[in-house]
Amino acid sequence: MAYRKLLSPLRVGSVALPNRVVMAPLTRARTPDGVPGKLQQRYYAQRASAGLIISEATNISPTARGYVYTPGIWSDAQVQGWKGVVDAVHREGGRIALQLWHVGRISHESVQPDGQAPVAPSALRAEGANCFIEFEDGSAGQHPTSTPRALETDELPGVIADYRHAALNAKRAGFDMVEVHAANAYLLQQFMATGSNQRKDRYGGSVVNRARLVLEVVDAVCEVMGAGRVGIRLSPFIEIFGLKDDEPQAMSDYLADQLSRRGIAYVHINEPDWTGEGPQLTDAFRRGLRERFSGTLIYCGHYTAARAEALIRDGLGDAAAFGRPYIANPDLVERFASDAELNEPDPATFYGGAEEGYIDYPRLTEATA
Repeated sequence: MAYRKLLSPLRVGSVALPNRVVMAPLTRARTPDGVPGKLQQRYYAQRASAGLIISEATNISPTARGYVYTPGIWSDAQVQGWKGVVDAVHREGGRIALQLWHVGRISHESVQPDGQAPVAPSALRAEGANCFIEFEDGSAGQHPTSTPRALETDELPGVIADYRHAALNAKRAGFDMVEVHAANAYLLQQFMATGSNQRKDRYGGSVVNRARLVLEVVDAVCEVMGAGRVGIRLSPFIEIFGLKDDEPQAMSDYLADQLSRRGIAYVHINEPDWTGEGPQLTDAFRRGLRERFSGTLIYCGHYTAARAEALIRDGLGDAAAFGRPYIANPDLVERFASDAELNEPDPATFYGGAEEGYIDYPRLTEATA
């Protein structure tokens, strides 16, 4: 069998996976009302042979939004919509985690409730960053972000409560795990980064203070799900959406220690090379993370099956997450197992639309029939 390590079983916290091929979270902008439906049921069920599916980023509250046509998890209708997706995946023998998302300053007033300013650790606009809004003529597209307002200290328990509520709803919907999205320059990473956090309270300044919110969120989610069903996505060293950080290594080391003490299931690292911006991760970084964090390590960023096999073989990671390959190859695991050619994804259909470029990519058996 090709890629023996990659296709071998793995226990991640409380969940047993049949292989180490993870479907990365992929925003596809196909839920105009924010409620997953039959289209999403089919899309995710098609990909159920993944060791673990991590859902598209899912808004924890109305104020968490920065992109139209993305799903939420705060309402009963959304819970029921996601339950249909989870049930469809489970019927196909799969496992699925819900990614909990708050964009922070990567938003626009038109996407926010009552046209309010987005929230962030500090009132600093994300220079050069765009979000995804609907225009007056009904079309949608990229638009520069608005200047956010700084969250007051006494508002932060409410943000944590939104994450807790989202985790409760994920549990109601039947998700096997949840992933806290603390990467890609969104709210939690905005608190962690020196360039976006200029606070003078207990959530700003030192590494310990800047990490406080993400750890309080993790604690709240663990109370709901149990640590063995909680993961986190991080993107140390990434430079995107105007994010700058003077202490990425110190923050990564501190988080790894703290997350290991909490016994969470996994850390999912989104590598900088997916954008081509920021310094690339080194094997020295991976070895250091391995020493500090006792759980499962998942890496994501332009991985091929061969590169993922080497990562696992060399003991630097336990699994690899695949994004664009999963857009075009619902049977990615089966293709890896037979070392078959992959379908190429069509970038024109990545975001928005309906069936085209979403559920119509052929399986290997269909392509060779």
